[in-house]
Amino acid sequence: MTNTWLYKQLFTNWKKFEVIYVSILILIQLAVFLVVPDSLIGMISGVTGTLSLVYGMKGRKIAFIFGTIQCLAMTYIAWISHAYGSFAMDIFYVISQPIGWFMWGHDQATHRFSSANRKKLFVSAFVAWLIGWWILALLHGQLPYFDSINFVVSFIAQLLYILKYQENWSLWIVVNIANILYWSILSLQVITGATDIGSLGAYLSQVALQAALLFNSIYATKVWASGEADNEGGTKS
Repeated sequence: MTNTWLYKQLFTNWKKFEVIYVSILILIQLAVFLVVPDSLIGMISGVTGTLSLVYGMKGRKIAFIFGTIQCLAMTYIAWISHAYGSFAMDIFYVISQPIGWFMWGHDQATHRFSSANRKKLFVSAFVAWLIGWWILALLHGQLPYFDSINFVVSFIAQLLYILKYQENWSLWIVVNIANILYWSILSLQVITGATDIGSLGAYLSQVALQAALLFNSIYATKVWASGEADNEGGTKS
């Protein structure tokens, strides 16, 4: 049993700190569901999203299995929330999961842009965000300035993640911060009665998920920069 691919992917080479923090992140998701149990889909999205990014931080292919489940759940949440940028990106995320599975099976090493290309990348992401904001405003989506980050910056980050470029985590940090603000504002709007779109439980689950992913993105930046993700014993099929 200990030599199976699944066992290696799930249970090998975990630091004590990592076990503690992923346990806390999952417990937060479950706690949100217990407090506001109106969205089982939101809870599933939160738990599988946490697992997907944690295993992604460790460079393991199984991240894409959890990611597929999370993206399907998140697509539904984004649709009922009128978060059209998130909805479009979640469809892309679903499609990208098998692509990421294939890519990570053929290249175990992480990569890094040169300093000049890194600057071009971040400037391009900023310009794309402005264009996405304009498009989503025309579609009357909720909070288009935040939703545009999901629409374009997430797209770029996901491509870099699939290709194993370390800079993906810097972009995810921006996305996670924006999403914490985005879902928090939507939660407050439901609580105050300013809107009846979506559900409070789904929104709060996303706040908790994005906070978890922000912490994971910061930690993953360190792990990938140090080369630890290249040397995970469970990455090869």
